Parts: sequence; structure tokens; C-alpha cells
Amino acid sequence: QVQLVQSGGGSVQAGGSLKLSCSVSGHIFRLCEMGWFRQAPGKEREMVSTIRTNGDTNYAEFVKGRFAISRDNADNSLYLEMTDLIEDDTAVYYCAADIGRFCSRTWGQGTQVTVSS
Repeated sequence: QVQLVQSGGGSVQAGGSLKLSCSVSGHIFRLCEMGWFRQAPGKEREMVSTIRTNGDTNYAEFVKGRFAISRDNADNSLYLEMTDLIEDDTAVYYCAADIGRFCSRTWGQGTQVTVSS
């Protein structure tokens, strides 16, 4: 069974930085696109950033220039470097990986990021 285990996150003051990590374990026949999503209280889950197997990246406008996504295909890991954090970045962050023959999406357990002024 495939699992995504997240680490990182926590509380930081505005302007600070945090790094999120996500490790994929289990029987991974094929690892396709990976990404980070977030959900703030009372809001829908939204895409933050995605990265393809070839390294092509996509960012939501609200994080461009502040966040950087990366992946290590050798050990099936995903990262999100977050800098210049603002209060609006406060949310539960989820990693996602599209896995298997049909690139089916699997989610991590979520990790809280809280930014205070």
C-alpha cells in the first residue's frame, strides 16, 4: 500500500521561512506528477504548486517568487521551500502524488502551517 508521509510545517512569523517534505513509500509502480495543495479554514483546497517527473513546475500566482517546489526521483520525495510567508499562507498543507499505471492521486496526511504577524 502506498503512503505519503509529510514532515515540516509549524508556526512562524510573517516574513519567515519553512520547508515541507513528503516521502512516498510502498509499492510504487510509477510516480507521475506530484504537488502541494493547501486548505485554509472555511475555504476549499487549492493548488499551491505541482512538479512533473521531468522537473517542469507550476505555481499558483499567490506563491510565485516565494515558494519553490522540488522532487527527488531517486527516493520518491517531494519538497516545498516557503519563504516570505504571509498570514494568508496559514493553512493545512497537503502533498499529493499521482501513482501507478493510471497516475491515480494519493494524498498525504496534511500538516499545519501558521503564519502570525
